[in-house]
Amino acid sequence: MKVNEPEKRTQASRTASTRAALINAARRLFAEHGYGEVGTEQIALAAGVTRGALYHQFADKADLFAAVLESVEVDVTTRLIEVVDAVAARGGQPLDLLIAGADAWLDASADPEVRRIALLDGPSVLGWERWREVGMRHGLGLVKSLLIELIEAGGIPVQPVDPLAHALVGALDEAALYVALAEDPVQARAETGVVLRRFVTAVAAPT
Repeated sequence: MKVNEPEKRTQASRTASTRAALINAARRLFAEHGYGEVGTEQIALAAGVTRGALYHQFADKADLFAAVLESVEVDVTTRLIEVVDAVAARGGQPLDLLIAGADAWLDASADPEVRRIALLDGPSVLGWERWREVGMRHGLGLVKSLLIELIEAGGIPVQPVDPLAHALVGALDEAALYVALAEDPVQARAETGVVLRRFVTAVAAPT
């Protein structure tokens, strides 16, 4: 029996709604309790669906976690873009945008949800390579675009953008992990912010 277009759209809408409910429920639970303390039955109950519906959408809990991580990374990147755009709207120079983006990333990493899902559980659940690929896919493009603006504006010496972007993203990720793992995150955030600002500013120094 052929399924007509309205039925297909309705099915697609239900599927998208179920998937979104599971991701939102899992995101909240993973952030509050950590990946290891949350079961699929608990997630399904919180999402208002059956476990069968969960396994219809995701191969397993780790697959669901990967989708949750993607949603967190998308939100963080959106937040960083908003901060950078606000600085640009106030007449900020390319280096100001880069510094603002770095500060915004450290602020985001202090968010309990980002800290737990993206920084602490992410590498252990997905493995370092897959976790890094997700982070790079969302953050690398933003860093590269800012570096290109800096070079075109004469703010930093002309140099290969790709290796510079990877080096900066690596520094940003390590700084965020340092804050996330610190016994005193507030002090670590303050100290790391100073160090990272100097690091980013040094990029603009003439060779």
